[in-house]
Amino acid sequence: MRGGQDEARSPVLQFTNCRILRGRALLREDLWVREGRIVDPEKLFFEERRVADEQRDCGGCILAPGFIDVQINGGFGVDFSQAAEDVGSGVALVARRILSHGVTSFCPTLVTSPPEVYHKVLPQIPVKSGGPHGAGVLGVHLEGPFISREKRGAHPEAHLRSFEANAFHDVLATYGPLDNVRIVTLAPELGRSREVIRALAARGICVSLGHSVADLQAAEEAVQCGATFITHLFNAMLPFHHRDPGIVGLLTSDRLPPGRHIFYGMIADGTHTNPAALRIAHRAHPQGLVLVTDAVPALGLGNGRHTLGQQEVEVDGLTAYVAGTKTLSGSIAPMDVCVRHFLQATGCSVELALEAASLHPAQLLGLEKRKGTLDFGADADFVVLDDSLHVRATYISGELVWQAEEARQ
Repeated sequence: MRGGQDEARSPVLQFTNCRILRGRALLREDLWVREGRIVDPEKLFFEERRVADEQRDCGGCILAPGFIDVQINGGFGVDFSQAAEDVGSGVALVARRILSHGVTSFCPTLVTSPPEVYHKVLPQIPVKSGGPHGAGVLGVHLEGPFISREKRGAHPEAHLRSFEANAFHDVLATYGPLDNVRIVTLAPELGRSREVIRALAARGICVSLGHSVADLQAAEEAVQCGATFITHLFNAMLPFHHRDPGIVGLLTSDRLPPGRHIFYGMIADGTHTNPAALRIAHRAHPQGLVLVTDAVPALGLGNGRHTLGQQEVEVDGLTAYVAGTKTLSGSIAPMDVCVRHFLQATGCSVELALEAASLHPAQLLGLEKRKGTLDFGADADFVVLDDSLHVRATYISGELVWQAEEARQ
């Protein structure tokens, strides 16, 4: 009872003069927030006889759920795959800097590394709520080392692994405890992968298919075992072929379990995926599209040599390569840039472009009641955008955590 009384006394914030993304539509409504959550104004007024304690005029801007990046390798000089003494401070720096790009939650991503790196790094990246200190950590995304040599991309061949006889124990021996892990990317054609997928899914870990030469049948069997995601569609997998479309064929497969929804990551940075390929994927399966940055430590640093795990990366303009090669090595485009490019390249609605960076990743992780939505009862994590989808301000739990210089005037 006391908790209810405390809540009733908590200040109510009303965001006015805005368009809210809710129910796949931009609505001219106010957003009401109390104790870090979105509340129903009718209940406030009719049941509690409350009005807002403070009103904030949003100047006609769009209010969308905060962006969620489920694949980000680092940024601003921080490499999540480096076994530093204080990994936490690096994660905190990235968490703080991505607020300016509208990201309110993320999954720090580790590329293929030796076991000692996982054992040292993973315990230092706990799940953590967001706030003024930075975006929230939803859990780690482990991309590799159980992937295809042929489609390893920028992953170091020396550290790739296959599943041994006692497959899941091999996974635990490689990674260590999985308490902080949210997503694992693996190649489904590897022997014993199905038992690993089942074991990971049973622990609530999202299994993603990627860096793979799997045919469609192997991909469908992986989904039947519990896989729900595809890592950066089109990249590091067999190209689409009309007789066997490979992993790409999952977007229109009729052999998925009833009610099972496949999601797929897209790097819409203008480099990794041709606009025509973006349009094909979007039109084939719009509700499964999840925008990811796949950002590397060079994000925000400009041209030059940087690291990604055990590799050196060279940045030239808008592209990152494994040093000395023309192999793409992640992206240097932040999430808001990806949203704008995706909108322009596909001609989709503003609503769908925003949901691809918010609602869809939340649904992938089973968080759609709290994150990726502005429905009543959800966390008040949202981004304020102008009509060209540039970020004006970012809020976490109803608290202003970043604001553009011009918006402060």
